[in-house]
Amino acid sequence: MCLLVLPFLHACDDDEGYSIGDFTPPLWATVRTTGNAFYLDCDVWGTLWPVNIDMGWYEAVDGKRVIVSFNPLSDNYGEFDHAVKILDIRNVLTKPLEVLTADNDEEFGNDAMRVLKEGTGISGGYFNVWFQQNMPTDGVKHRISLVRSDSDEKFMDEDGYLHLQLRYNDYDKVSGVYNPYPTPVSFSLKSLEVPEGAKGLKIFLKSEKNGDVALTYDFKTDKPLNVSTDAFRGVDAVGSLR
Repeated sequence: MCLLVLPFLHACDDDEGYSIGDFTPPLWATVRTTGNAFYLDCDVWGTLWPVNIDMGWYEAVDGKRVIVSFNPLSDNYGEFDHAVKILDIRNVLTKPLEVLTADNDEEFGNDAMRVLKEGTGISGGYFNVWFQQNMPTDGVKHRISLVRSDSDEKFMDEDGYLHLQLRYNDYDKVSGVYNPYPTPVSFSLKSLEVPEGAKGLKIFLKSEKNGDVALTYDFKTDKPLNVSTDAFRGVDAVGSLR
């Protein structure tokens, strides 16, 4: 799946407003439950109220990240930004930021990954990753984690960048056969405490193609902030990802 993040529409006519033929590309969103219903907080479109919430096959989990495409029906729908008809929705593995210590370092592993540059980035307060998995053997589940050091000295460098690591543990159980369909994972950054003077994030990972790689994300402001949808002003990827 190719993930696009621009809020454009495919339409069957040129009239103003939305038509039944309008639909979005796959977009990142977070599930929010309310009573027996749910709505979506989309990284691009804002809050979405699904009119077809009677989807018996879909079980909503609050805080779950999803990739969704939908038919927009109207704007400013009550307290929501849009009313939509969901066309496709897929749950994504959603994980918190974890703390790396000397005791658990081996648990997180440090194996190389085939990370895809397209679609990997920060939005909605999450670090979103697409990678092609070297399929496991013997029924073993590989582990992917986003971690920060428990040492403040290692957490922020002298240039003001906070250091995180994308870690992968394949437990030496790999088949050499890659899943042809990229796998998405979304890591919440909302527990990240950003000290005053911090300039941005550097996320380090081990690439199969390029070895050690750092992704640099700059903050929009040097004032204390919570990591949110608009906390960053672009990405400077050092080295290409594969």
